[in-house]
Amino acid sequence: MTLRVLVDGREARGEAGATLYACAESVGVYVPTSCFAQGKCRECLVEVELGAELLSPRTPEEEALDARFRLSCRARLEKGGEATVRCHTLRRGALRIEEGDYGLEQELDLCPGVESGERGVVRDGEVIDEVKGKLLGLAVDVGTTTVVLRLFDLETGVALASSAFENPQRFGGTDVMARIRFDGEHPGRLLQRTLLGYLARAIEELPGDSRRIFEVVVAGNTAMRDLFFGLDVRGVGEAPYRSLTEVELLAGRRASTALFGNPRKLRLPVHPEARIVGLPLVASHVGADAAAAMLATGIGTTDGVRVLMDIGTNTEVIAGNRARLVAASCPAGPAFEGGAIRNGMPALDGAIERVALRSDGSVESRVIGDVAPLGVCGSGLVDCLGELVRTGRMNERGRIDEEEEVHELVLDREADLRFTEFDVNELAQAKGANAAGLACVFELLGVRAGDIEVFYLAGGFARHLDLDASRRIGLVPDLPDERFRRVGNAALLGASQALLSTRKRAELEQRIARVEHVRLETHPSFFDHFVEGCLFQPFRP
Repeated sequence: MTLRVLVDGREARGEAGATLYACAESVGVYVPTSCFAQGKCRECLVEVELGAELLSPRTPEEEALDARFRLSCRARLEKGGEATVRCHTLRRGALRIEEGDYGLEQELDLCPGVESGERGVVRDGEVIDEVKGKLLGLAVDVGTTTVVLRLFDLETGVALASSAFENPQRFGGTDVMARIRFDGEHPGRLLQRTLLGYLARAIEELPGDSRRIFEVVVAGNTAMRDLFFGLDVRGVGEAPYRSLTEVELLAGRRASTALFGNPRKLRLPVHPEARIVGLPLVASHVGADAAAAMLATGIGTTDGVRVLMDIGTNTEVIAGNRARLVAASCPAGPAFEGGAIRNGMPALDGAIERVALRSDGSVESRVIGDVAPLGVCGSGLVDCLGELVRTGRMNERGRIDEEEEVHELVLDREADLRFTEFDVNELAQAKGANAAGLACVFELLGVRAGDIEVFYLAGGFARHLDLDASRRIGLVPDLPDERFRRVGNAALLGASQALLSTRKRAELEQRIARVEHVRLETHPSFFDHFVEGCLFQPFRP
């Protein structure tokens, strides 16, 4: 008797004893494995949503995993019948990719690290491939929540294709510190191998011959970048929160925090002589993604004061001008990306991205993909807060409907989607960390809101924020619209510029050397700014 198994929404039928891996394979669902499903690599993870009791007991190889996760090659069907097992791989679907010019005026500086000549493909005067043909390059932004990649023709600078997927490392935790702890407690670099397995698949799905990719440039926050290259990240999780590369730089043992990897060791399906470059870090948790965003926005090259804020699990703030630059990282956590929120989710199909409260108190919403709602993504969460404040249903301390018995906002009764005071509290703390980071940086620079020439809001989440709602709750400073510039995934844009130009890489190294990093936990005003930042009121630095 067979059992119904749903893997990534595809239906399979399995006999008792069949593994979830075999069921997935039977319906064409890719599950990474480098040990051919022998239970040794532990990469074939799936998240079980329904029917866990119908599966075999956990094996020793699975002991380190959260109860929701199983190794698909070890988890077997134990019963047949009409029941259903529902699970999904750690790549739940294609995420929305932000295309366009990001609102930034950029001149193409084409100076790639490889070139095609009479002898073939040449890098640093050395022939690395004797076959003439297209020269491809890949820019990758490894975010805590999302991984985005963009394929380029290195000879023309033209973008050929883009792809994005949810970072599969979420089985190790939703935030940076949880993943650092997981990596330290479980040897074997499972977080790295899982990520690289999914990235390899994404590269293979891009158009063209991936073996013609000769350069790969990787951006990411400090922990994500170092995990990508297989470095020990325990130092990133302990004061003074430094990458091994930063420790070595400060000790004079290296000239840059940039990293270089071997495609064979990283098991990436690119040219075997490709150069894998991890962009340099700014300092501490202000990582290579912030450095790339600096390159993309031109922060630090103007006389007027400009601010760059990339809101995410680890929000980075960089502010200043050509005379002085100050940076800080804000431990915001994953709340604004859907983590730790009852019905939170990434910006996948089914996520509520817009919320408005009508005069009669009913909810109007817009869902990504125009499908039935499954949860709420970041921009929808900001709308929820903004609308509750606007209508007076929530006070500045985050209390919803004080005179009512139930303190929540029902977003969709049929799908049982609710926005609760617990969610408000999580978002308040994330917002408080962001506001405190901004306030401390402004304090060190000696600037106020009126001094800010341009305020760059970076990241895919920020690109979809409603500015009115964001100002109303104090997520961003109370500045006029014309001062804001939403620039999308500036980290990917900066990584793309560094991919296409070795001159840009050199320029980036020079600029980050000027940045003064402030450790918020040691700043005397941080706690006061944090407490004030947790209130839902306009932020006027």
